[in-house]
Amino acid sequence: MDRKQEMGARIANLLKERGMTQKELAANVGATEAAISKYVKGEREPRAEILANIATVLHTTSEALLGMEDGTETPFGTVKALCARAAVDMTQDERNELILTILQATKEKGL
Repeated sequence: MDRKQEMGARIANLLKERGMTQKELAANVGATEAAISKYVKGEREPRAEILANIATVLHTTSEALLGMEDGTETPFGTVKALCARAAVDMTQDERNELILTILQATKEKGL
């Protein structure tokens, strides 16, 4: 299986896990249903912007879709990547709430 097919399989698996159709994914990422179908079949790779949008909608990272390591050695690497990606769409109040939640959790653990 080549890289495009492997990525297509990952997208298909995530769609199934999330109970989402290719049509719904297309509507949420700014691509056509035909393009999503080609990505899932491994016939084509999405542009970087569309890949990032697919990752966001499917609650993963572009690196994970591509089968690449995220470059971190901790279990928090993926969480950090997801937070960074989601922060773009958050209001300042939402970002502050996320930061305060993390700080509160570390305080409770005595860290």
